[in-house]
Amino acid sequence: MWFVFAAASALSFGLRGILYQWTSKRPIDRNVMLLGVYVSGMLIALAAGMVVRQPWTVEAWLGVLMGLFSYVANASMYKGFAVARASLIAIFTALPPVVVVVLAYLFWGETLNSVQLSTFLLIVAGIIMLRYSNDLSLRNLKGAQWGLLTMLFFALTDLTSKQATLAGASTFPALVTMYATGSLLFGLSWWLDRSRKARIELAAGASEVAAASSAESESVKTTIPVMWPSRKSFLWGMLVGITNICGMMFALPAFRLGITGLVSAVLAMNVVMVLLYARLVLKEKFTRLEVAGLSCAILGMVLLRLAA
Repeated sequence: MWFVFAAASALSFGLRGILYQWTSKRPIDRNVMLLGVYVSGMLIALAAGMVVRQPWTVEAWLGVLMGLFSYVANASMYKGFAVARASLIAIFTALPPVVVVVLAYLFWGETLNSVQLSTFLLIVAGIIMLRYSNDLSLRNLKGAQWGLLTMLFFALTDLTSKQATLAGASTFPALVTMYATGSLLFGLSWWLDRSRKARIELAAGASEVAAASSAESESVKTTIPVMWPSRKSFLWGMLVGITNICGMMFALPAFRLGITGLVSAVLAMNVVMVLLYARLVLKEKFTRLEVAGLSCAILGMVLLRLAA
């Protein structure tokens, strides 16, 4: 049963990744959009928790750590999609299971058999081939740092989710605290960013700003995209947030019932949807080495699923 929950979660997160990538190319305030994502998740989890009347216990506060780690992971992934190739960031989002397996062994003594270990090695081999392809050389890894942060903090989110289930936290109360924490952090990020921009404008001086504005030609103005209004960005984020909360609602039962590393690996299958989007919609071209690397990584995840 854990695999059914994990597969449903992977589909939800795959759709989330596609929406994140699409949104990152629009003139939208990232913090406002992600604030909407987390407020949406908090409200949905709160409503669902009230309907099913799940108990609130002290263990639900582990959701604070889940929210913190998820905040960093989602912010990094969104930034990565904005500055790097979708396929590069998508591959990094497939790697958290490798980190999860190592840390799950250290924390809880969870081990892998020979077949499961082989699949992880296959995934790593695929990433190495992708890393050293001609297109993604040392001179062309723009955005890779965001991918690394995404990988690490999604892994920490998975591990904290597992710890919450081990501690006996109910699903919806843990998700409420998780999304409330994320909402506070993205709201704070939005406020700090607005304050920083206001200070810059104030330092520039009203006269200089007016002079610079009048000097712009009409043709230049038309090339500058108009930022989405905050209300529109927030509401769009709330819509995208439905995919995020659905992913987490399926993920926690999967972690409760399954082995941490295997559940994390199935969740990482969401990379398939993002890669298909990058290839079919964005028309990204893959070299032969990239195709081989992607194939190894995806094959490794498929074999891991079959070994579950």
